[in-house]
Amino acid sequence: METKTEDLRHNTPHRIDWSWHDANGLSRVVNVSGTMTSLGGSVTTPRVAEATAAAMTRFAKIHELQARASETIARLTGAEAGFLTASASAGITLAIAGCMTGLDPARVEALPQDPGPDNGVAVMMGHLCEYGAPVAQAIALAGARTHVVGQSTAVRDYQLEAALDGAAAALFVVSHHVVDYGMIPLETFVEIAHAKGVPVIVDAASEYDLTGMIAKGADIAIYSGHKFMGGPTSGIVAGRRNLVRAAYLQNMGIGRGMKIGKESLAGAIAAMEQWMERDHDAVRAGETRALTMWAEAARGLPGIDARALPDPTGNPLERLRVFVDPARAPASAAQFAVAFGRLDPPIVVRSHEVEKGYFDLDPCNLTEGQAELVRDALPRVLSDPAAGRIDGRAALADARNGGTNSYLSWLE
Repeated sequence: METKTEDLRHNTPHRIDWSWHDANGLSRVVNVSGTMTSLGGSVTTPRVAEATAAAMTRFAKIHELQARASETIARLTGAEAGFLTASASAGITLAIAGCMTGLDPARVEALPQDPGPDNGVAVMMGHLCEYGAPVAQAIALAGARTHVVGQSTAVRDYQLEAALDGAAAALFVVSHHVVDYGMIPLETFVEIAHAKGVPVIVDAASEYDLTGMIAKGADIAIYSGHKFMGGPTSGIVAGRRNLVRAAYLQNMGIGRGMKIGKESLAGAIAAMEQWMERDHDAVRAGETRALTMWAEAARGLPGIDARALPDPTGNPLERLRVFVDPARAPASAAQFAVAFGRLDPPIVVRSHEVEKGYFDLDPCNLTEGQAELVRDALPRVLSDPAAGRIDGRAALADARNGGTNSYLSWLE
């Protein structure tokens, strides 16, 4: 039975600016799921928005802008050089391609059909996750072959050594999506790869640690320019100068469809500058206030246990994990996640692990008034018997298949 929970638009005293959504006929949404691509990644500051807009009305030499980006990336990450591309996923493909072609334009043009003899990419099985698309597909787009290392929950050093034969690169993924035990740690991964003369690429798209990967020996580190960074959609490729140049050269080949425009270059540079200047402690304090407010709102509700927990990959942030006992609460975690999404405006929670009996609330990127709106919604939804009438099996299936279904149902 489909249910519709309470309309919150006129039941909150908190001022939220919905003018852009309303003027463009777009759905209002409150994002407490995190920096999700399906919701636009993140929100920018006026400084970044102004830098992006300022570039739109002007011509600029793209190589010159990319050189400016390289200088900024070097200061941000400690790398020798860097460039910007369409996304972190694009960065993976371009970095792998660069490791195969070097600075040979003929080899760049030969991709992906002819990647050359050493076209393998060694990656641990537990790191072959899905982040909206499979990691293995980002490898394949370069024309490279995935050399799977070990098993899903156990990888031995000798397995990596063997997988490096015929490899142009080794890929290490830092993400909450990967298996978090039984894997070779980055420092050891780098040592083994370098002993065989194979460069290491680290996919750290959603990580705050912008210097640690290079400091631990990574030859290339890839970050999102728009998630925690708060820039326009972009990917940051940082690393050794020769490998960065080779990856950048792919823009005359397979990287043509992954190019980034002047406006995104300007905005991403502004976002990186802002990141290096911003008061991270003040931002963290604001996020903590929201978490405390939400935990208090959920306190004492039957079958609900809400606790702030640290980020699984060590980012300096916490999320509120809402554990649900369906024997005492009116509904399961999966049903509650759907119920929040049916509010008006919908509140999108972090629900990718609801089968374990919990969902999370992420305080990053909230705009004025939204934390209070979520606070007000928590006791209403978590005590609403109507949530228990949502199809529980369908709710669980939606957590697994929702991303695919949203594409399949588009323009239906």
